[in-house]
Amino acid sequence: MRRVAEVLRLRFDHRLSQREIAHSLGLAVGSVNGYLGRFAASGLPWPLPPDVDDLVLEARLFTDERPSVTSVRPQPDWPTVRQELARKGVTLQLLWREYKLTHPGGYQYTQFCQLYRAWAATLEPVLRQPYVAGERVFVDYAGLTMPVLDLSTGEERDAQIFVAALGLSHLLYVEATWSQTLADWITAHVHMLAYYGGLPALIVPDNASALVRQPCFYEPTLNPSYRDLATHYGTAILPTRVRKPRDKAKVETAVQIVEREILAPLRHTVFTSLSELNAALGEGRERVNDRPFQKLAGSRRSVFETTERVALRPLPAAPYELATWRTAKVNIDYHIAVEGHLYSVPHTLVGATLDVRLTATMLEVLRGGTRVATHVRSVQKGRATTDPTHRPKAHQRHLDWSPSRLIRWGESVGPSTAHVVQTILERQPHPEQGYRACLGLLSLKRRYEGARLEAACTRALATGAISYRSVKSMLATGLDHLPLDETLSAPSPPTRLPLTHDHIRGADYYRHALAQPSLFLPELSDAD
Repeated sequence: MRRVAEVLRLRFDHRLSQREIAHSLGLAVGSVNGYLGRFAASGLPWPLPPDVDDLVLEARLFTDERPSVTSVRPQPDWPTVRQELARKGVTLQLLWREYKLTHPGGYQYTQFCQLYRAWAATLEPVLRQPYVAGERVFVDYAGLTMPVLDLSTGEERDAQIFVAALGLSHLLYVEATWSQTLADWITAHVHMLAYYGGLPALIVPDNASALVRQPCFYEPTLNPSYRDLATHYGTAILPTRVRKPRDKAKVETAVQIVEREILAPLRHTVFTSLSELNAALGEGRERVNDRPFQKLAGSRRSVFETTERVALRPLPAAPYELATWRTAKVNIDYHIAVEGHLYSVPHTLVGATLDVRLTATMLEVLRGGTRVATHVRSVQKGRATTDPTHRPKAHQRHLDWSPSRLIRWGESVGPSTAHVVQTILERQPHPEQGYRACLGLLSLKRRYEGARLEAACTRALATGAISYRSVKSMLATGLDHLPLDETLSAPSPPTRLPLTHDHIRGADYYRHALAQPSLFLPELSDAD
């Protein structure tokens, strides 16, 4: 900075010569002479008036009276240039070419860029990151909370304030939730995207533990449910660096605006429900979004409607439904256990560890990102939900049969066959113990005609030989061809012929023995 005031003080107060002043201040004699000449030409008195400081003095002495080039050349509309730069594919070089077409005598490209950057620097004292329309939305929770009174208990509960802001238009979204858990984060995101009516390319949160499992500059690990939301909407998640608030300066500024212009005016209002609080926040949000900018033309709403809304991609047909993720290992019975309920998966996955996606109504099982099973979610503990197609073929054939189905098959052959099937099933402690015998009867129908099987079952009922082996034997020996009455009549006993033999006593011997026992008993001696 020039030492004009010191030169004037030494000259007029201490009466030093120009050479002495130059030696004292380390200046050239010509510089001292020039300062004194300019002061004499300015018409200012000495001592200087109180309102003339060093900056004013320098401006009065060194103002160039010649017209500046800037005052002659037409000035570009810098706010319009800034707005156009937000469009994809638009560069300063393209805007400069359009400017030169309208004003051939205007600035050259280098000076055009310098003047724009100098103008943009006056908007904020820090680096302004250029944002493309529809590219990013920044999300965060405010530091302040809002109390909600519970009329039934008289207790107050603090509600958390979710804040979002689009990168270009800075259109705000505000919502109160009970907590900052994953469920509230996801719900707020769904409502935010519905409010904007479209999808940005990127969602930029901080490294909240509910959203980011493992912060990392290069590869942050997202919560599976948060990643699932991004997949559903076809957008991407880009967490900021740890402890780098300027990475999401938009939402940091939005949080300040919300705290000062929406929450602070509501500090004396008593809210008795979360919906009542959200209604008040919605009114404040619309007021801020419609308020004109201080340094730019328009408002957040007008910039969004004219520039950013058309750049957002359309929303999917259905909003995202909150899902939680787990892992489960497939048991030997090709079922996984989730919250005490069993769900089947293809039997070929026995022993594998699979990803499980749970919504309020459905359960999806995935392997390597590919869905392998879907079930309706059940809250019945200890029960099983089984898709028959997940069973091995042998299990499917076995479980395809039931007592009622086996009896119906017997009826298709004839009443006697149905009666035999039913009797076999009823004889067992559990009906399934009779399945094999009934399936054996079924196999007989593939080798013998149905009429023969029915006849054999009729004979089995008449003789009481109700079993698979008996029916099979009747068919094999052809008993089913014989008339039932002839084969079932009792045969007459054979004629007994008198038997004579020296060693056979006969019946008469025993009759005489009973009449005179002393004749047949041996005499006993005294020794006996």
